[in-house]
Amino acid sequence: MVDTILHLVLVLTMPPLLLGVIGKTKAAFAGRVGAPYLQPYYDLARLMRKGVVISDTTTWLFKAGPIITLAATLLAALLVPLGRHAAPISFTGDMILFAYLFALGRFFTTAAALDTGSSFEGMGAAREVTFSCLAEPALFFALITLTRLSGSLSLTPMLNHVTLFVWWDTGAALLLMMTGLFVVLLAENCRIPFDDPNTHLELTMIHEVMVLDHSGPYFGCILYGASLKLYLLGAFFLHIALPLSSGNSYLDWLIFALSMILLAMAIGVVESVMARLRLIRVPQLLVAAIILTAFSLILVVR
Repeated sequence: MVDTILHLVLVLTMPPLLLGVIGKTKAAFAGRVGAPYLQPYYDLARLMRKGVVISDTTTWLFKAGPIITLAATLLAALLVPLGRHAAPISFTGDMILFAYLFALGRFFTTAAALDTGSSFEGMGAAREVTFSCLAEPALFFALITLTRLSGSLSLTPMLNHVTLFVWWDTGAALLLMMTGLFVVLLAENCRIPFDDPNTHLELTMIHEVMVLDHSGPYFGCILYGASLKLYLLGAFFLHIALPLSSGNSYLDWLIFALSMILLAMAIGVVESVMARLRLIRVPQLLVAAIILTAFSLILVVR
């Protein structure tokens, strides 16, 4: 019960902190002080107090998009184990539900963008769907590889099976998978080098262009949902990259929280030292992620 409560507390409160850490890291590389670590929380609180402007051309889809996307992401948060602990909800085949809850959120986000009737937002929706079609196979190859290693179709035993001893036996496969998953992590969360969440250049925007017409609490739901998605995929990635366990439940929670902060700093470093890719190069990098995760599966198939 205590682990479940801590799971819910971290899921509900920690995700915006990752965005603050990423922003602070990028500011440090640029020689600036940057916004406070808690700035994303202030932004969410401000958006929740604002009014909403809705175009007369939109339908119920425009309002439902942010809410359904956030609800799907929150449900996915109950399926992912954080650190070396079990997820609140675990059953055989939950890995498929986990992947397609994100797909459900993406569908309603793009549907809400298309509902505005804007060709500009339609362009961003087309890019989002195209790139996600290349990111999903890499994620599924990683899931199949983990299934092969653990003999389970459930996320909790599948991810908690990865330990330092497993790294010793199948380090090459896990290294390939980890590299491919990091690419998927950046792509799914629209981070550099795939997209820049801070840009407003028409020809380069992908995710941000789809939410330009949202305001107030609806936009707050979108921002919080995006930070939660980063948090969940980051937790998934850390099971492979840093399978650390102390044997003490409370210490493991602390290790997990610190690992998430380190991951946010790593993402900030990547965004500081890399330039955004040209759009025609993005599919090539995603195909490379598919190849890496596919090779990881080949290495564990005996």
